[in-house]
Formats: sequence, structure tokens, C-alpha cells
Amino acid sequence: ENGKVVIAGNDGSGTFYGVQTFLQIASQPNVMEVTVTDYPSVPQRGLVEGYYGNPYSEADRMGLFKMFGRQKMNVYIYGPKDDVYHKDRWRENYPTAQAAKIKEYVNAAKANKVEFVWAIHPGNDIKWNKTDSVNIVNKLKSMYKLGVRTFAVFFDDVWGGEGTRGDKQAMLMNYITDELNAAFPDINPCIICPTQYNRGWSSGDYLTTLGSKMNKDVRIMWTGNSVVDMINKSDMTWINGQI
Repeated sequence: ENGKVVIAGNDGSGTFYGVQTFLQIASQPNVMEVTVTDYPSVPQRGLVEGYYGNPYSEADRMGLFKMFGRQKMNVYIYGPKDDVYHKDRWRENYPTAQAAKIKEYVNAAKANKVEFVWAIHPGNDIKWNKTDSVNIVNKLKSMYKLGVRTFAVFFDDVWGGEGTRGDKQAMLMNYITDELNAAFPDINPCIICPTQYNRGWSSGDYLTTLGSKMNKDVRIMWTGNSVVDMINKSDMTWINGQI
């Protein structure tokens, strides 16, 4: 009205997204008058970098965060299988230069209202003892120093053995949650990628064990009826009944 634009957000992220919408509108040749009411239908919208092969380049990730801001996507999970400090050498901290790069990514994500989630993949050689539980928490604490406030633990692609035990995974997630909550006031709920992360791979009491023994704040990743699948209401009814 009278050459003025009002952008009202429910919170800081909402205002940021309102600005993105305004910039999209302002880029058009002609705009007469418009009112936009916009809000998400799901709380988390993003991408998991969790595949095998060459991880994204620095330019890829920085461009991704900017694109996320424009498209109102708000979560990015870092877990490339070929990052040895994510998977094969998960007990070790990043060398100084790589740690500094992670910190840059965290800050770039934050500037675009993206939740940067750092994931660890310990399942192939984890020992279900206090030592390895402490190893994981210490590794996550080192990532906290780099600015990470949300963590994931991946148990996907653990083919048999002790690492697939749902009861042990639940106990570990409870321990991690308790330790991080006690150490940091601004930590977000953890995420687990279960070994059985889709219905086609589910069997036994694994999922119900997670549902009954794990802290209810832990978020469980799920891909539907198969590894790559469209998810509908009946799919969610099934998995919610398990967990």
C-alpha cells in the first residue's frame, strides 16, 4: 500500500523466508499488487549427503546452502560415507584444516537458516562398551566446538553382527542424549538412521525395540516402503505403529 511492502514472519526464519519470496517477486518485470501467505506443511525440508563416492566439493556445499535459503529448505545432514572421520576412523577428531572447513560450512548453513546436522557412522566396528560410548560423545563434543548443534548417528549399511542390535543402539542413543543435554544448553534432539530404515528391510522386533527403549526425543529416519519411495499416510501409520 502506497509503495510499501510489509514482511511479517512468525520468527526469524519466517521473516528470512518472507524476504526470499519478496526478492522472487521483485525480480519479475511487473508486479501490481500481491499478498502471500506461506508456511511449511512439514517441519524439516532438506537433504542428506550420505552416499558413497566423492563427497560434495566446497563450492557444491556453499552453493547448496544458498539455494536452500532461497527455496526455504532448512536441514542438511552431513554424512558422506567416504569421509573417513565420519565412518572408517570415526573415533578420531578432524585434523585442524578439515575442522576449520566444517566450521565454515556450519556458519554458511546458519546464515541461510539451515540446520547443519553432523552424522557419525560407528556401526561397522563399534564395541558395545563404555569406552566406545565415551568415544562417540567426545567426538560429538569436538564437533560442538565447531558450531554443530544437531547430531545424527547412522546405523545404515551395517550388514550383520553386533552393530545391528536395536537394544544396544537404543541404549547408546539414550546415553548420547543424556550426556549432550547435560553438557550443552542449546543442543537439539539427536537423529538416528536405523539399520532397518525402510519397511522392505524390516524384520523381527528391531523397530519396536527402538520405539520402546529409546528416548522419545530422538528422531528416527525413515524412507518408506523401500530405499527410495514416495511416502503416504498409510506408510506413516505402519511405521508409527512399530515405533
